[in-house]
Formats: sequence, structure tokens, C-alpha cells
Amino acid sequence: MKRMFDLLLATMAGIFLLLPVLLLTVLVRLTSKGPALYWSDRVGRNNVIFQMPKFRSMQIGTPAVATHLLSDPDRYLTPIGSFLRKSSLDELPQLLSILKGDMSFVGPRPALYNQHDLIELRTRNGVHTLLPGLTGWAQINGRDELPIPQKVALDVEYLQRKSFGLDMKIILLTGLKVLRRDNVTH
Repeated sequence: MKRMFDLLLATMAGIFLLLPVLLLTVLVRLTSKGPALYWSDRVGRNNVIFQMPKFRSMQIGTPAVATHLLSDPDRYLTPIGSFLRKSSLDELPQLLSILKGDMSFVGPRPALYNQHDLIELRTRNGVHTLLPGLTGWAQINGRDELPIPQKVALDVEYLQRKSFGLDMKIILLTGLKVLRRDNVTH
């Protein structure tokens, strides 16, 4: 049922958001050198690496690490990068990953391939068996502000409580958090 819901919602969202996606593609290309999409190596279900698309919000040549690990992340942002990140519009291309089956709408956010501490802790707690999500329980309970052990504890809670009703709650709360820009950095 979850996969059918993901396919239906991703298809509807893709149709509804086609014009904004095309506009953002043009804006990214006009405001910085390089492609509109950035393909990031991420850790998926059972620790399989997949490529996750995002609208490129950082300059070409930015180190492939979590933003909080950069000494001065603002210097790497493109002219519209901050807007894309704060509005979460940089995440829209992940609808492709949902359609492909690499991601779901709800699950733990996919770790970067080099976030070894996060990957190891998730694996030790069984979270690696979940399909990663566009949003998740940890995102609505702190997002970028959470330390890794707390993020994994929330991922484990989701693993234990997962249900269609909880997914709907997470999607609705995500919408509210995005509109209010709660706990968003850069």
C-alpha cells in the first residue's frame, strides 16, 4: 500500500509542480555555472548506494560533505541556493527517486555515503532496512538541528511505530514546518 501511495502522490505532485520545476531549472542555470541538478551519492535501503537528485544550491566544486561540516557553508551557496534550501524547493527532484523506488515520501532521510557514524548507528539499530524518505519523523522533530544519536533514536521510533496514519501525520507536519521554515539551516 505504501508503494502505491508513493507512486500516486509522486505522479500527482510531478504534474502539479511541473511548471515550478521547469522555472527553478532555468533559474539555477541562469544564476550559476553547471547543471541544474546535483546528483548526490546516498545510502538507501539495506545500505545500498543510490544517486539522489536535488536542485543545485552549491557552487561546482563544493566538497561532498554534510553542510554543517563545511567551515563556511555560505561561501559555497549559489545566488539562489539559500532560497532553495530555506524553502526546501531544492528537494523537489527527489520525486524522481520516489518514482524509481529508491525513496519513499516518509522514512529516514538518506545519509550521504560518507556519513559513516550515522550509517553505522542506523545499521546497528535496524533502521537501514527502511526505504529512505523525502521527510521523516526526525525531520519534523528537529531536522538539521538534531545530533546524530538523537536523529537515529527518532528513526528507530519511526521503525517501531510505522503506519499509514503516522506517515500522513508526518507529511502534514512537514508541510507546516516547510511553510514556517522551522529548523532550517542555510
